[in-house]
Amino acid sequence: MAQATNPVQLQFLGGAGTVTGSKILLKTAKYQVLIDCGLFQGLKELRLLNWKKLPIEVEMLDAIILTHGHLDHCGYLPVLVRDGYDGPIYATPPTRDITEIILRDSARIQEEDAAQANKGGYSKHHPAVALYTEEDVEYTMPLFKTVTDGKWVKINEDIAFRFGKNGHILGSAIIELHCEGRKIIFSGDLGRRNPLILEPPVRLKEADYIVLESTYGDRLHSTISPYQEVAQVVNETYKKGGVLIIPSFAVERTQELLLILNTLRADRSIPSLPIYLDTPMGIDVSELYLKYRDWHSLTDNECNSMMHEVHLVRKFEHTLHVLDNKGPKIVIAGSGMVTGGRVLYYLEQLLDKRQNTILLVGYQAPGTRGNLLRGGSGDIKIHGRYYQVQAEVRHIGSLSAHGDQADLLWWLSTLKTAPHQVFLNHGEAQASEALRLKINDTLQWPVTIAEMGKTYEL
Repeated sequence: MAQATNPVQLQFLGGAGTVTGSKILLKTAKYQVLIDCGLFQGLKELRLLNWKKLPIEVEMLDAIILTHGHLDHCGYLPVLVRDGYDGPIYATPPTRDITEIILRDSARIQEEDAAQANKGGYSKHHPAVALYTEEDVEYTMPLFKTVTDGKWVKINEDIAFRFGKNGHILGSAIIELHCEGRKIIFSGDLGRRNPLILEPPVRLKEADYIVLESTYGDRLHSTISPYQEVAQVVNETYKKGGVLIIPSFAVERTQELLLILNTLRADRSIPSLPIYLDTPMGIDVSELYLKYRDWHSLTDNECNSMMHEVHLVRKFEHTLHVLDNKGPKIVIAGSGMVTGGRVLYYLEQLLDKRQNTILLVGYQAPGTRGNLLRGGSGDIKIHGRYYQVQAEVRHIGSLSAHGDQADLLWWLSTLKTAPHQVFLNHGEAQASEALRLKINDTLQWPVTIAEMGKTYEL
């Protein structure tokens, strides 16, 4: 590497002090590159940030690089494009396809929610409008340039990067970036050492600076098998004669659940209950697993069983039929944090019945309905009305797609020498602080918790 002389800056425009809205601006004297372009979710004070103009000049932005296709890492793209960005958006091939699915769904939900709010009169805004539309997504997708993992891309004379698989979701990657004599690693959302259906994260030996996520920096995941945990919840709900509702993330979590449930049914660890996959986005993402065989560890048979051994629900009128069908069943429906999607319609009908169970299977950000349910809230507001929570609420952590504290330390431990600085982002305050202390104590490396809006000199 060349001697680092010219100034390089990192500015955290999202995902700092919180787990949503990830955006990191890399600035040199001549160039600007945005790492991730996510939407804020959860608390209202965070969601309102989506409506504020970013403190960047869009015409000065040379490129955007995505670590993966989750909404909190890609969901703000149509806003930037609508504001005038027309440069490249770099992503792995699966990330490009997942992002299109995610963005189209996000735009559709926003437009539908705005229309419903106007019809119901429960919005404070008159009229309520969508943050962006499906038309905005149409203008965004042609800007994508796909890059396979391990291939170096030279953005300009000062900046080059390559992707490396990171075990979080299909297509997700770390970014190894060379800039002005510095090697900077962006972890993205880092997966676990032994993902259920993906390869483990690649581990690098050298870095001058590391930007590391810290979602679960203050805890260790359960060591209980997810098969065992899911089987217990299914069997207990079946004994009650109830419905098991699983709010699920369309990418990775849905596919893991389908694999687990089909396996448990096949070996008779659970009853042969009907399983309904009621998330068009989840169905579309599941089909990508056959397209991108090099990005996961599932067999073709396992991929096919995900789609052929469950009832696929694409149209909303079919959702109503599922609700009308009485008796025990399993429903997997979006969204994973219960922020929107089809799961809300199931909860409106089933939340107040004690025999039913709601199984939360991932991180629930503060301010989301999922977080309120996990915290034991007595009622939940849906579509402008409050619904009493009588159903049993369960949560399992064994399916998390984020590495825990031990996983993050394992990933860091490959480096031969200490980096100049580790920046922690994408975590709540207590999680980031716990991880900072742990890295200090075990590795004796300098660690900074990134602050929203602050610029750091490298």
